[in-house]
Amino acid sequence: MQQQHHPLLSASLGTQSEIISFHFGEECDRQVYIQAALHGDELPGMAVAWYLKQRLKALESAGKLNCCITLVPVANPLALAQHWHGTHLGRFHTLSGQDFNRQFPALGEVLAQTLADTLTQSEAENKRLIRDAIDRHFRDRIPHTELEAKRFTLMRMACQADLMIDLHCDWEALPHLYTTPQAWPHIEPLARRLGSQAHLLAEISGGEPFDEACCEPWLTLKQRFGNDYPIPQGLLPVTLELRGVRDVSPEQAEQDAEAIIQALVDGEFINDEVQPLPDLQNKATPLAGCEYLHAPHSGLILHRRKLGEWVKAGEVVAEIVDPITDQITPLIAEFGGLIYARHWVRFATAGMLVVRLAGEDAGRSGDLLVG
Repeated sequence: MQQQHHPLLSASLGTQSEIISFHFGEECDRQVYIQAALHGDELPGMAVAWYLKQRLKALESAGKLNCCITLVPVANPLALAQHWHGTHLGRFHTLSGQDFNRQFPALGEVLAQTLADTLTQSEAENKRLIRDAIDRHFRDRIPHTELEAKRFTLMRMACQADLMIDLHCDWEALPHLYTTPQAWPHIEPLARRLGSQAHLLAEISGGEPFDEACCEPWLTLKQRFGNDYPIPQGLLPVTLELRGVRDVSPEQAEQDAEAIIQALVDGEFINDEVQPLPDLQNKATPLAGCEYLHAPHSGLILHRRKLGEWVKAGEVVAEIVDPITDQITPLIAEFGGLIYARHWVRFATAGMLVVRLAGEDAGRSGDLLVG
């Protein structure tokens, strides 16, 4: 295992943040990138990453790695340091107000101009050329803010990978994941092993999240040059939502880490005995099919249905109660689906997102992710 330090642009005098990455395996063509806590207050992934590090060290020592694996247990030191009166504020950057998992840069068109005259009829050579171009792009870009430096540092490492796993969690949630329709057949074994109960697919979800930004250059280059040159499949992205923010335990973290290891065995990134695949909990559904229920006014949240329950159209999922006026407003599913996530607070402000359902018929468009 090698440890690397990536200093970030200092936002203020006397301060210096850095991202620390751990690298396993000999240098080779196949690469895996795993990071945790891009939202700094989402700690289940950080716990999983710690157990992964121990397992990967042992597998490396045993000579069982068929790839290079980069692990970043703390992907966002900026978010990890944001505390206000004892409350951790890790989702949004306090200086800019930006969500830490949005507005990652797209570089496909820039790479297309760079590579237009250098691509070859060898897929392996084109893969090397693309990776080198990605590395040069981020190496030569000068960040103007600490936040931008963090984005460039993470993308420089992650965009090189064949498989990118981004570890997150939700407020209160079932284990679920986000990936693209093209990547889903390759990601499905991981969904099975993790016990994911909602698998949400979208090629473009809006907002430029990390996972889509990492695979965008590969998809763009394949669209631009795929008819003339053998462009490799490129990066397979997946964002794993490891239940809710309070679901941090050694038992669960070790179990999830082992699920990821077994999925890497399935993909032949690790040379070890293949274990039988569990059943897939539910079929994959489009992210556009998710239904989001918001509170129309402020009040106490009373949930009438539990996480993991299937709700039909027209059924009450929760109620918003105003204890002063006795107004009770039911939150009714318009399309229905699986209750896979809900807010962990029990008091709603007007317009607050309360419950999310995974279905097939909502037909949303535009920005599909939670803001």
